[in-house]
Amino acid sequence: MKTVLLLGGYGNFGKRIAENLSSEPDIILLIAGRSLDKATSLVSELQMISSATLQPVAIDINTSDFESRLNELKPTIVIHTSGPFQGQDYRVPKACINVGAHYIDLADDRRFVCDFTSLNELAARKNVLAVSGASSVPGFSSAVIDHYQPSFSSIESLDIAIAPGNKAERGEATVRGILSYTGYPFSIFNHGQWCNAYGWMNPRLEDFGGVLGRRWLSNVDVPDLELFPERYSVTRSVRFQAGLELPVLHLSMVLMAAMARIGLIRNWSTLTKPLVKTSELFMRYGSDQGGMQVHIKGTGQQGQEKSIKWTLYAENGVGPYIPTLSSIIIAKKLLAKEIKQTGATQCLGLYTLDEFLPYAEDLGIYFREQVIG
Repeated sequence: MKTVLLLGGYGNFGKRIAENLSSEPDIILLIAGRSLDKATSLVSELQMISSATLQPVAIDINTSDFESRLNELKPTIVIHTSGPFQGQDYRVPKACINVGAHYIDLADDRRFVCDFTSLNELAARKNVLAVSGASSVPGFSSAVIDHYQPSFSSIESLDIAIAPGNKAERGEATVRGILSYTGYPFSIFNHGQWCNAYGWMNPRLEDFGGVLGRRWLSNVDVPDLELFPERYSVTRSVRFQAGLELPVLHLSMVLMAAMARIGLIRNWSTLTKPLVKTSELFMRYGSDQGGMQVHIKGTGQQGQEKSIKWTLYAENGVGPYIPTLSSIIIAKKLLAKEIKQTGATQCLGLYTLDEFLPYAEDLGIYFREQVIG
């Protein structure tokens, strides 16, 4: 039996991955984290519906004996969900590679993901695959663009947006990661050149249509902004924004960004816990409906102007499952030996939108496609 080690296995994303992988009959699923009690509790919860062999494990990625603990557990695959990845180095993926385990993470930090190929030689030598960014970005966002790219002879612009419902569960690590760059500059490709944008600034209203309607969006710093201009030979611009459903919360973030930009606040991430607690006071408002939109503009194969706007809708609180699906798909493909690639890479081109669709349908997620040209 193959062993899958899930780091942060009882966290916001980890527990959703555990729920899915527990249906695999021929694996040992190790649900791991610093708290053995929390890991044991989730194992007990899943045990009744599980086909996999479940085991709780106490392990801390920050201790000096982390690699030796991995060596004892002998995992086939390690899925790393213990964020925030902002500020993390590569000691976890290096340890996984050194013990001969395939490695997958849900990182969305730009530097962590974009520089991940520095581990390529080590991973190739150990004959394992190491994947970073197996999440909504850049894993899923690239799968959507890959699907539609053949319709274009050239791509002028990519405009990507994520809009979660206010009642979606808030992961403290995710919030801390977002707050770390709120009000701070990062580079974007705009009007054919590289320039600075500022985290959670440049607010705009975007109509997602359907159950979502109009949502506020602002700048977020993600790997896509650096990877996609080259990957898709974009000629004009790549934009990525996200938003909070309640205008009062979203526009408060914009104000916080402005305060950080002029130096009134050094780093909002130091206030993550109280800010999460404050946001939870608003949980009764808004909805559990979230979505994602990818808008591609360019020139079609017949030389015509072409635009494709693809929108995902997630209702009934299933939105937080979306960031987990890339890692689940890749893990299952590795278990089935459907991926022969080795080395270290960003999560690009490792699965298709068609492979994503059955998982989406099981969750009740649906899509709308608008094509012009």
